[in-house]
Amino acid sequence: MVALVPIDWHLVWTRIVSPNGVFAHALWATVYISIVAQIMGILLGLLAALMRMSRLLPFRFLSGFYVLVFRGTPVLVQIMFFWLVLPGPRIFNFGAFHLPQAVVAGILALGVNEGAYMREIIRAGIDSIDRGQMEAAKSLGMRSGLAMRRIVLPQAARVIVPPLGNEFNNMMKTSSLVYIIGVYEMFSDAEQAYSTALAVAPFIAVAFWYFILTSIWSFAQALIERKLAVSEHGDEISLRDRAIGIWTEGGGMVRSAWPWRARA
Repeated sequence: MVALVPIDWHLVWTRIVSPNGVFAHALWATVYISIVAQIMGILLGLLAALMRMSRLLPFRFLSGFYVLVFRGTPVLVQIMFFWLVLPGPRIFNFGAFHLPQAVVAGILALGVNEGAYMREIIRAGIDSIDRGQMEAAKSLGMRSGLAMRRIVLPQAARVIVPPLGNEFNNMMKTSSLVYIIGVYEMFSDAEQAYSTALAVAPFIAVAFWYFILTSIWSFAQALIERKLAVSEHGDEISLRDRAIGIWTEGGGMVRSAWPWRARA
């Protein structure tokens, strides 16, 4: 018979309402790792999507192979791989920022993994735009690259933003996996507190903070979608609908529910 670990609700409350400076550092690590990795994923996804649209077979092959590998293997394995093979010093100097090797490896792994998913999202957004618009831009003397930047991508952003926002929500939760290589972020903080006191309270508190981060972004995402007029028919997702969607299947926090995934 397994004995249940008692929950110290006072400790839960303390870690929520008055976190110490160490936890604040861990919270900040979760945020900046998620942001940098997501930006990297967007850039890699855009590059891979453009390579897939290329007339050159090697580019299309590389794009498909990239997606096949990084969507077909666990992200935890990828994190360990980047950590073990990443060359360089123990501390990377980026001018005003100094990051440990483990943090850099974690960001690279999460960013490269995210790029494989973003390729499909960006590809779906580009494919949703009528090809006649590209042809019309070329007839006006625009080159393909300029037409893509000025005509196609701004319109595709309407389709790309909703699943991109959900990907970032997922990224904030997936970033907890970098604790396995020694990165001190929120889950690592809870893990150390548990190993010291064998208490469940730190995990409940850290779950609350993940909930806060993802909820804030869900509302921010709703504002962005409304600003970009995501729906062509004017039925943009309201803040109320976004809040309800968080708790329902297919809502803002459900990664696999978006139809773009089915095109992988």
